[in-house]
Amino acid sequence: MINSKDFHKIHQKIEKSDQKRNALIIESRDIVRESKRAIYSIHRDDLKTAKKHITELNKKLSTFQSKLVKNPRLYYSGFSKIAEQEYVEAVAFYIFVCENRLVTYTELNIDEEYYLLGVIDLTGELVRKAVNSAIANDIKMVYRIKDFLNDLYGELLKFNFSNGELRKKYDSIKYSVNKLEDLVFQIKARN
Repeated sequence: MINSKDFHKIHQKIEKSDQKRNALIIESRDIVRESKRAIYSIHRDDLKTAKKHITELNKKLSTFQSKLVKNPRLYYSGFSKIAEQEYVEAVAFYIFVCENRLVTYTELNIDEEYYLLGVIDLTGELVRKAVNSAIANDIKMVYRIKDFLNDLYGELLKFNFSNGELRKKYDSIKYSVNKLEDLVFQIKARN
């Protein structure tokens, strides 16, 4: 009546899939942790250490993505999305500080949505960098970040984000732009 061998095969496949998933979750956490280390180094103006973290991140993400290709159902899972958007945020922050530009999604070989999520998260780090730059009296960096955020906001205005995570994150950029405008106003008022 019931084919026990069939159920045994299903059980083995599910167990194997769970093991792969758990291993990928651990790797995704490593990517998030390495991203945070890179961002922390950038905020401390330790670009040499940040570069080491970015190099390590590139290796980890490449390995992670190659495993996801073999497990396509897991690519659009939460842990994959978080790892890749954190990666984008860290690399984009590093490239902005070092090269004064926004890294493209094609350079990073990242899904468009994950790229946008990471870029939008970048705005928070840039506001923090602007505040720290103002404290250090690096007014040029404050203006550079303000101009960049205004340009980024202008580009993102062209999108029609539906309700969802992208929409929520996109709405937060307005607050980042407002914070920077207030900061610039305070700097000008001081001078």
